[in-house]
Amino acid sequence: MGLFGSLFASGPSARAEQAWQEIASGAVVVDVRTPAEFASGHVKGAINIPLDQVAQGFAKYDKNTNIVVYCRSGNRSGQAQSFLLQNGFTKVHNGGGVSEMLEAEPK
Repeated sequence: MGLFGSLFASGPSARAEQAWQEIASGAVVVDVRTPAEFASGHVKGAINIPLDQVAQGFAKYDKNTNIVVYCRSGNRSGQAQSFLLQNGFTKVHNGGGVSEMLEAEPK
């Protein structure tokens, strides 16, 4: 493959692989995209709590709940992760984008 190929080889991202490990351990999977984006395709078993509804949507969860958030690119899920951690949640993982998550899904 050579140095160039190994530097630019594609494959599952580390954050998505970690997210799947958390999911296998029982984490709640949350898609923070809009309902329309969610309807166009999502990770199996995910629930939809759009970013602008994170405060209300997570109010019912214990702060020690293991949570994986993802979105389209990882940006909104990063914002959701930061918000939740700042508000006392202790186990929040950013899985990145939906494409990353689907690529890393264990077969």
